Amino acid sequence: MSTQAILLPLFVQVALTFAIGFWLAWARVSIIRRREVKMRDVALREPNYPPRLLQVQNALLNQLELPVLFYVLTILALVTRHGDLVFVLLAWVFVTLRILHAREHVTSNDLRRRGPLFIASCMVLAVMWLIYIVRMLLVWW
Repeated sequence: MSTQAILLPLFVQVALTFAIGFWLAWARVSIIRRREVKMRDVALREPNYPPRLLQVQNALLNQLELPVLFYVLTILALVTRHGDLVFVLLAWVFVTLRILHAREHVTSNDLRRRGPLFIASCMVLAVMWLIYIVRMLLVWW
């Protein structure tokens, strides 16, 4: 697979993370400017923002957790030249599930829908890692 094909899902995941981060920053600045929250009440990361902003904050934090393993694996697959069609397809499934999970997180935040999306993305990423590890071990033996 081409470098672009391997990296494109990673770029989409990065864009998702930045989009949520910029949304959160804009919402925080807006709420402080409207004086709905005082800066001193949130200066040390106290959870004094309204629940809606905490919901978006949690969605951002979630994008900075599990996807780290995706970033590492993508870079490893690229460097070791193990980024094939299966890898790219699974990467797109992972990123699609992360997008759906983030959408659920910032909208209804219904755990009955959000939870399965998170678990599915974990399973896809675990399969990606397992395939990569097996392939690397076979190369070494």
